Amino acid sequence: MSDVEAVLDSRYDNLFARAAGYLPESRQAVDEWQADFVLRLADAEEEFSQAVRDLEQLIKRDGIIRMYVCQMIEEVLPPHRCIKSVPELLAALNRIRTTAPRYSPNREKRVFFPMSALFVYMMMTPAGEALFRVEKFNRAIQKVLKEWCQHLDSPESRSVLTEQEDGWLSAPAVKEFGLGEYVTEADRKKPYWGFTSFNGFFHRQILPGKRPVDTDPAAVVSANDGAVYRIARNVQETDEFWLKGQPYSLADMLNGSTYTGRFLGGDVFQSFLAGSDYHRWRSPIDGVVRSAEVVDGLMFSNAESAGEDPTAGTYSQGYQASVNTRGLVFIESPDPGIGMVCVIPIGITEISSVTITVRPGKEVKKGDELGWFSYGGSSMCLVFEPGKVRFADGLKPNTKIRVGTRIATVTR
Repeated sequence: MSDVEAVLDSRYDNLFARAAGYLPESRQAVDEWQADFVLRLADAEEEFSQAVRDLEQLIKRDGIIRMYVCQMIEEVLPPHRCIKSVPELLAALNRIRTTAPRYSPNREKRVFFPMSALFVYMMMTPAGEALFRVEKFNRAIQKVLKEWCQHLDSPESRSVLTEQEDGWLSAPAVKEFGLGEYVTEADRKKPYWGFTSFNGFFHRQILPGKRPVDTDPAAVVSANDGAVYRIARNVQETDEFWLKGQPYSLADMLNGSTYTGRFLGGDVFQSFLAGSDYHRWRSPIDGVVRSAEVVDGLMFSNAESAGEDPTAGTYSQGYQASVNTRGLVFIESPDPGIGMVCVIPIGITEISSVTITVRPGKEVKKGDELGWFSYGGSSMCLVFEPGKVRFADGLKPNTKIRVGTRIATVTR
């Protein structure tokens, strides 16, 4: 290893020591997973799916994309470069799209998010940072992810929903994920505990009463389970969201909505959903849904200003609020003291399919379901009009929150 590589390698070690995201904190664990995965690719040749064939053709015919893909692979430091060619990358994507993740009680070594583990080093390279912003490449990757989502929606994906040691219904998993909040004793007697697919397990519905809602009319409640990422005040219409600090840029976040003007100078509350969190999201206020849409955006894109990110994207959540695939649900309260709130569920890695279940004109109460995430990394922003809310004391980064509990109080 050269002196330069040794310096960079030590930097990876330091980052992994503090990483809190979707991958093991140990860099060695990620490297071992990649090496084992690539080794198993050689066991059998598999016919590429339509989406993978389309990606293959795109790389062949588009010289700029081919350049970035090749450079991205070459720019990964040799100790971590398990994928060594474009055909190998395509074969890996083809294998992942029909593979449901397995559970492991070993938190130090397990990899629940194979696409993140595959791309983690590549997306940190200069070429990777450029490549994952190329619209045609992004669309091609999204098609592969949609094929994987279809597999995880299928009954075949239930093969990992077992009570065996590497199953998501095993005793360690039941304890870790608090599955007693989601399934009854009667459920456990059904095949696969009644889940129809892996995604059905992932966005499982919680039992009544397990997420009580703060009914105080002055309370604004969390839309999701998770942990606080950031609270920002006096948010601007346009800002340089790609710079250090990743300031929020409302025109970009809200996709040019006609409601953007109502939020100028307002507040943003952003939270992070870990893989073990409840992945359905609910209304933070009473009101009427004025608009609801899913905005197609980027996946696996980092902000260079966030530095090298061994978590595969969690350091760039502010940036991702402006550019990633996300939902926009605008809810207007009948109380002018609350005004309008925009709920923004954001996909940050893997599939993160955003499913919105409400339509414009629907009246919702605090705690009513608005939608869910399918498998993948997720973040959530709530955007408030200026001067409308006072956030609860103690809401610092990494503070745990639960859906339905108070995060802010209306200022009157």
